[in-house]
Amino acid sequence: MANTVTQTPAQLTYRYERFRAVAAGIIETAGSTFLVLGAVRWLGAGPIAKALVAAGTSAGLLISPLLVAWVAHTGIKTGVAAAQMAILGAAGFFIAASGASIFTFVLGSVVGMACASAVVPILTQIYQDNYPEHERGFLFSRTMAIRIATAALFAHLAGHALTKRTELFPALLVVFGCAHLGSAWCLHKLPSRNLLPAGDAQLFSGLRFVKQDALFRRTLAAWMLMGFGNLMMAPLRVEFLSNPKYGVAIGGKPLTASAIALLTGVLPNLARLAMNPFWGWIFDRVNFFVLRIVLNLSFLIGIFAFFSSASLAGLIIGAVAYGIAIAGGDVAWSLWVTKIAPPERVADYMGVHTFLTGLRGVVAPIVGFQLAATLPISTAVWISAGLIAAACVMLIPEVRYGARARAGRVLVEEVSE
Repeated sequence: MANTVTQTPAQLTYRYERFRAVAAGIIETAGSTFLVLGAVRWLGAGPIAKALVAAGTSAGLLISPLLVAWVAHTGIKTGVAAAQMAILGAAGFFIAASGASIFTFVLGSVVGMACASAVVPILTQIYQDNYPEHERGFLFSRTMAIRIATAALFAHLAGHALTKRTELFPALLVVFGCAHLGSAWCLHKLPSRNLLPAGDAQLFSGLRFVKQDALFRRTLAAWMLMGFGNLMMAPLRVEFLSNPKYGVAIGGKPLTASAIALLTGVLPNLARLAMNPFWGWIFDRVNFFVLRIVLNLSFLIGIFAFFSSASLAGLIIGAVAYGIAIAGGDVAWSLWVTKIAPPERVADYMGVHTFLTGLRGVVAPIVGFQLAATLPISTAVWISAGLIAAACVMLIPEVRYGARARAGRVLVEEVSE
């Protein structure tokens, strides 16, 4: 106990975040692979139900500014609030596991994934408060590596189990719920504080920073294009591999659940695991906007490689390229506002960012599934590529700002319009 007391906030955060990374890795496989797979093969759900399940994480991001406002208004500590959300997420997965109907499965799945993502802004504030600026990307990437390794291993084991016994799927949902409970214990242990209340007491008061900060506004616009293009294709990976109409097969046979988990969970996560420390190191040292453009191009390559070939080699290349891009995206998406936001307003800036991510994340899967249902998959790929390319072009003029360290309100005033 005495040893724990002497630890710094950075050490304590790093310690419990490593434990939580295991639970987060398990939950991540739900959103990336198993919930959509269950909707397709366990329940035979339609495109709207599949899209809603795929949008669960985005729904949480959509409500994240509300959570930030609630935490600031009530004075509850950020770590405690995040723990309470994790407990609610566990309840969602337990409801989904009941198997009462497609409705309860969709509802429980959305709640389970939404609670995992809604806490992102307050977690970013915790990282801002507890991690030194010169090590923030490095420490985050180290815990992310544990999460990625867990996700890869769990995706392999769960995919193998479902291949042999499909009836185990409800038990898998229970495992996701238990992972949420483990995450809640870790979150409650994190050193945290109360958020600085917003001056106007409005639920979406953080949106005022979009008006005040021109650099923030332009970056969000570019990210909206890139994110929409990526998120409309992400859930289609499982659809592309599991739906017989696309004819993806190995040796003339449809892909098993294990093979689908390998291509959508294991291989991308192994690539993430290998590259995540590199991206964390790069984030602390290079121009952020150059990094973002490089990551956008990496996503573009991954999408083309995955969906343009039904061969095993093409699918593997696409899965690995996507994993490399995701590795950098993990760090950049989670920490980029710490580069430009005033330290006491990181949660507010991140709340706006996650809200817009959630907005496109709810709409993009629906658009993607509807396009796939009515048009060739190649059309969706080209639409996605066009959006990502446009985002790269929009970010080029911002490169001149990324080379500078954050200077709080000075930077905001200098670039405001």
